[in-house]
Amino acid sequence: MIIFYILILFALIFLLIKSADLVVDSLRKFAVMSHAKVVVVSSILLAMATSFPELVIGVTSALDKSPDLTLGNVLGANIANISLVAGVAALIAGGVIIHNEFIKREIAIAAVAGVIPIVLAIDGRISRAEGILLLLFYVAYSASFFKDRFLKIANFNRAEGYFHRFIRQFEHPKVELDFHVGKELVKLFSSLGLLILTANFVVRIAINLATMAGIPIFIIGLVLISMGTTLPELAFSIRSLKNHEPTMFFGNILGSIICNSTLILGLTSVIDPIDVISPLESTVAAISFVIIFVVFWLLIKNKMHISRWHAGILLSLYSVFVVVEFLIK
Repeated sequence: MIIFYILILFALIFLLIKSADLVVDSLRKFAVMSHAKVVVVSSILLAMATSFPELVIGVTSALDKSPDLTLGNVLGANIANISLVAGVAALIAGGVIIHNEFIKREIAIAAVAGVIPIVLAIDGRISRAEGILLLLFYVAYSASFFKDRFLKIANFNRAEGYFHRFIRQFEHPKVELDFHVGKELVKLFSSLGLLILTANFVVRIAINLATMAGIPIFIIGLVLISMGTTLPELAFSIRSLKNHEPTMFFGNILGSIICNSTLILGLTSVIDPIDVISPLESTVAAISFVIIFVVFWLLIKNKMHISRWHAGILLSLYSVFVVVEFLIK
């Protein structure tokens, strides 16, 4: 029965990702039609698209009074991004080499963004006021000189949804928008409805699974849901390396960590303050993030290179993290 619930959970997460992709695409088209701050709105929407599933689950879990699910999902997604996603993508690509100084600056910001929620949660709670601080951090980040990264990632995602292209394994040529307001409104609201409904089911299935398995809901978010919601990052990473865009690969992974730790946790805690109800598991996850991030930085700081050997190290660290979390639960 537990395996059945896990399969349903991953099927729902897949549906969540696809519906999120459709919503982002529709919003971008309306931004284009409005002619108001088209580049900024469209670019930010597309740049944060890979974190959209985490965002919707965060809001839904907060409204369902289970914000600790989001805390687990965010910490798990951050760990998965710099170990599982980076490791799998580098293995498939045969290694990654990058020569760009901005990555060093973004690594520093990602490190700060990833650690801030851990510090805020030391007292056992991320309050609404602290959530507002996290949101302000994200606004400052989005409005900073890193806006160029938003433009680059947006252009990379513009033709069609990243996940759809990954599943179908081919690229569509860039085409002009065939925009019909009525049809697009139907698509937008249908996709939003599906998105909200699916996210609600994901949260409820996660709660039932945690109860059935006798483990904290935090662990479900930390491992199972985070594995599913990082699929867009994995798809984007593989595609960017396939297209010889290592800057996009690093930028998306680090940008997702920043978005998860500030925008998603900030919005969730503003809706409903997050109480740390699994202190031991949370502490292990926090320590794991810091250790894996430091290892990630040490591997790339000199030659800005992730080899297959490095990828193996990152994947091994992720495996150890998952095993330890389930052993202590």
